[in-house]
Amino acid sequence: MRKPILVILLHFLLASAYAQWSPAGDKIKTSWAENIDVNHVLPEYPRPSMERTDWKNLNGLWEYAIQEVGAPEPANFDGNILVPFAVESSLSGVKKRVGDKNELWYKRNFTVPSNWKNKQILLHFGAVDWRSEIWINDIKVGTHEGGYAPFSFDVTPFLNKSGDQKLVVKVWDPSEKGYQPRGKQTSRPEGIWYTPVTGIWQTVWLEPVAQKHIAYVRTTPDIDNNRLSVELISNGTNYSDLYQVEVFDGSTKIATAKASAKQAVDIAIPNAKLWDTESPFLYDLKVSLLSNGKVVDQVDSYFAMRKVSTKRDEHGIVRLQLNNKDVFQFGPLDQGWWPDGLYTAPSDEALKYDIVKTKDFGFNMIRKHVKVEPARWYTHCDKLGILVWQDMPNGDRSPRWQNRKYFDGTELKRSAESEANYHAEWKDIMDFLYSNPSIVCWVPFNEAWGQFKTQEIVEWTKAYDPSRLVNPASGGNHYPVGDMLDLHNYPHPELYLYDANRATVLGEYGGIGLALEGHLWATDRNWGYVQFKNSKEVTDEYVKYGEQLLKLAKAGFSAAVYTQTTDVEGEVNGLMTYDRKVIKIEEDRVHDINRKIVNVLKK
Repeated sequence: MRKPILVILLHFLLASAYAQWSPAGDKIKTSWAENIDVNHVLPEYPRPSMERTDWKNLNGLWEYAIQEVGAPEPANFDGNILVPFAVESSLSGVKKRVGDKNELWYKRNFTVPSNWKNKQILLHFGAVDWRSEIWINDIKVGTHEGGYAPFSFDVTPFLNKSGDQKLVVKVWDPSEKGYQPRGKQTSRPEGIWYTPVTGIWQTVWLEPVAQKHIAYVRTTPDIDNNRLSVELISNGTNYSDLYQVEVFDGSTKIATAKASAKQAVDIAIPNAKLWDTESPFLYDLKVSLLSNGKVVDQVDSYFAMRKVSTKRDEHGIVRLQLNNKDVFQFGPLDQGWWPDGLYTAPSDEALKYDIVKTKDFGFNMIRKHVKVEPARWYTHCDKLGILVWQDMPNGDRSPRWQNRKYFDGTELKRSAESEANYHAEWKDIMDFLYSNPSIVCWVPFNEAWGQFKTQEIVEWTKAYDPSRLVNPASGGNHYPVGDMLDLHNYPHPELYLYDANRATVLGEYGGIGLALEGHLWATDRNWGYVQFKNSKEVTDEYVKYGEQLLKLAKAGFSAAVYTQTTDVEGEVNGLMTYDRKVIKIEEDRVHDINRKIVNVLKK
């Protein structure tokens, strides 16, 4: 029996796509990397906090080229790259360095679905590192600087009436040779520094919207008064347009409110169900934009009723609180790196896996270290019930680092351009993540890397989002501002400074190393702060530190962060191997001591 020609053609096209791509290099990989489908790369909706039904994913095989800075668009590209994996990664299929002397070019064609006629078409980028320029049909439509926050352009005026549309993206990323936020990236990876990440590293997608449409939803809960504030930013609206907010507990509608599209609305949430780490309850939210009495746009969202604060306990120690109850926040330092995708997890299941294991290990918090994840990562945290401390990625140079006393030196002076870049990207990151209930703390600086105008930055952060805590500089340099004094000490916990007016926290400790053959990024240069030979020895040391931390929690610490979730490149101090194939500790023993720690303040 003959196969239909259409089926044969489909099989040919699929085989052709796979023939143009395969993982590059011989480094270790996760099990998820074995199931990459080039025609369905990260197919999940990329913005769960503001979801529409209609969209188009542009992930997949694009053309790429690496050219000298300033060169025009190449007439011939170098080959194919799998978007959204960075060009230096294995899963890109390229695994080439770009550097500050070159620019990375991308090109692909796309078509606009016919049922999107008379809609405005938005082109979304989850994240592109670092400076990007975008062309549609050879017309430059926008430029963006910043490697960690999403951005978009209305490309409607530049689209052809039908047929193929040409999309070109050019990216320049100087890594550590520039002043921009870059986290752990460097052109010379070693020790705590990792491979550069250049270009597109999150989902690229298209979305049709009405001329009048919702652009941003910002929710702020108030559990003390059982109320929710909802603020909207919309495009194309005027004062007579309205938005309607409907709140759902499962399938039951519990509240409705309307306001002018230019106004915020406060909604009563009677008998509110609170979100916490043991019961992460989320309400559903439907937001509709009405013009002349008709719904012209509608998005689905969600929110949680929860409160973050500090309060002095009966012993005079300032404690962190969740929903007006003392809670010891304890979790791993989570770098969010992958051996195959670098900044980009190979699948949504992989992205969620690290959070699930963090909960399995008995933690209640994650410190997201000098990186910002895709929106779906934070939604997984919201649903699973994990507290998140969100770092600003490091950038620029560092002044003298002084960790064991309040800083007595001169702060770093950044250039005006560097300062402006920091402010802009930090605000974009905070706007991006504002409505995620899992985020309880902002961390503008880490270990003095790029630290400048600390009091000004902390006061601005606190004023811009008074609903969360601010950890001014994890590990120093220390100034008497914000909500925390954050100490770093390796390998064991140590309380060597104490602040009677703020919460005192242990922002990093641990780093217990175990190198496992067959699961190493580099076979000849691996390190941890201390090294052991097997899982029992590592767990014995971990539990010993945990017992020390229990005593120090009662004496003054209100939170702690263990280094770290996984091995990363040359670091072998993870609770899991870099490829996530081996749990390196005795999980039941780690879970037991961790639960004692997170419950240490419970009455």
